[in-house]
Amino acid sequence: MNSATDIKSTFIAKSDVKAHDLEHKRKINFNIDKYNAAVIKGKHQFAQLDTARKLAKNTKWQAIEHLDLHLEQFEKHFSDRGGKVIWAEDADEALEAILAICKQHNAKTIVKSKSMVTEEIHLNDFLEKNGMESVETDLGEYIQQLDGEPPYHIVTPAMHKSKEDIAALFHDKLGVPSGLSPTELTLIAREKLRAKYTEAEIGITGGNFLIADTGSVCLTENEGNGRLTTAFPPVHIAIVGIEKVLPSMKDLALFWPLLSTYGTGQNLTVYNTIFNGPKQAGETDGPKEMYVILLDNGRTNLLRKEVRESMYCIRCGSCLNACPVYKNIGGHAYGTTYSGPIGSVISPHLNGMEEAGHLSFASSLCGNCTEVCPVKINIHEMLLENRHIYIEEKMEGISEKLAWRLFKRGVLHRGLMNSANGKVKNIVFEKAFKSAWGDRRAKLNFAPKSFNQLWKERQKG
Repeated sequence: MNSATDIKSTFIAKSDVKAHDLEHKRKINFNIDKYNAAVIKGKHQFAQLDTARKLAKNTKWQAIEHLDLHLEQFEKHFSDRGGKVIWAEDADEALEAILAICKQHNAKTIVKSKSMVTEEIHLNDFLEKNGMESVETDLGEYIQQLDGEPPYHIVTPAMHKSKEDIAALFHDKLGVPSGLSPTELTLIAREKLRAKYTEAEIGITGGNFLIADTGSVCLTENEGNGRLTTAFPPVHIAIVGIEKVLPSMKDLALFWPLLSTYGTGQNLTVYNTIFNGPKQAGETDGPKEMYVILLDNGRTNLLRKEVRESMYCIRCGSCLNACPVYKNIGGHAYGTTYSGPIGSVISPHLNGMEEAGHLSFASSLCGNCTEVCPVKINIHEMLLENRHIYIEEKMEGISEKLAWRLFKRGVLHRGLMNSANGKVKNIVFEKAFKSAWGDRRAKLNFAPKSFNQLWKERQKG
């Protein structure tokens, strides 16, 4: 069995477990129901929501069509204010650049705000292997780090945990009394994390948007941990995917409310920060040094025409919350940094079609993901394109390929279809498509006679 088959088998096995875990479904549906109710209210801030979404899509189209020029423009403006830009082709280059900065500043403690890109390059594990403590300061990420789990969701990392689960985790990992309330748990986390901000030599963040015409990094959050992560440590490193660029500062007036509404249902998140570089002469606060690492790591693969729209994604997570597959199997079953519909589109191109191409089949193609996307990305159509690419690159299993060839030959042969009765067809289908059809579906029951036979009998009658 090759590695690709192992990954696909693991995905199917995990999905089967989670899809029939009623307690898991209760927790995730409870949280998604709260999200859905909030989003309905949040959308009311837009007088013409569909127009806003179309404008956002057109803006991202412009940004990606001129990606090279916008990134160079960002670099120039950011560098003019004393910032340093590092271009990283892959995860290894990004990690080596971060390690060099950490060694230069003799860093022992690093504080991190929430960032999916740092999850993508497995930054925490890398820093710990090199003798440094890396602390997640977002509450959801902190919970996941304590539990030794990756984020469950792009926006809400611990969505799958109830307050009772978190209380038990804090009791086990931090030695606090059991059965504490959410307020008490939050205060404990605050106490533990506050000390780390002043200890840390380096603060690391992601970036929700890069602004080309001003050279700015924009960060949006609800807890204030992002500001603390960048205010106390003397060095700030922002690691941002190259697709996050926007042409102009004026675009934030549209994209920040859209991200907030579709991400959490808010009109605007509580903390919205724009970084233009390190502390300038005469300024009282801010880091002494600021670095921006522009990460490719497979993103240029997404420029192919079939999936280019996926680079418009603003990582709001709304397609995950709308997806019937995600709501049944959860985030961890995917086995990739980015889960749900958008993850199933981009992961095969970031990680390789052989490793993640099967994820594009984990969709009902109902189109709900496309319907809820704030920038109108045709997600379900790109999932279909990925399936085509997967087959064209001959990534499907030999047994499945053989079964479909036999099926095609059989249905195209009228004499063969008429000669086999329904019972024979049932047996052949069950044998040939046992793994693809799955144990959870009801067995097919072919009619005793084909339509062709029934029609001929009717004509004779």
